[in-house]
Amino acid sequence: MAKTKTVTVEQIGSPIRRTADQRATLVGLGLNKIRRKSTLEDTPAVRGMIAKLGHLVRVVEAE
Repeated sequence: MAKTKTVTVEQIGSPIRRTADQRATLVGLGLNKIRRKSTLEDTPAVRGMIAKLGHLVRVVEAE
């Protein structure tokens, strides 16, 4: 069975004063509070969501 690649994102910015679609994208990534981390499958859709929220999230390196 092949391992699927994953990516871990951490929320570093507040959704206050952000548009509704940016808030919804944060929820879609499984984030809702600063310093929360979420591990997701590395797909083009997830990468697009991360790119859209580049100012609110960061990609955490594997430890």
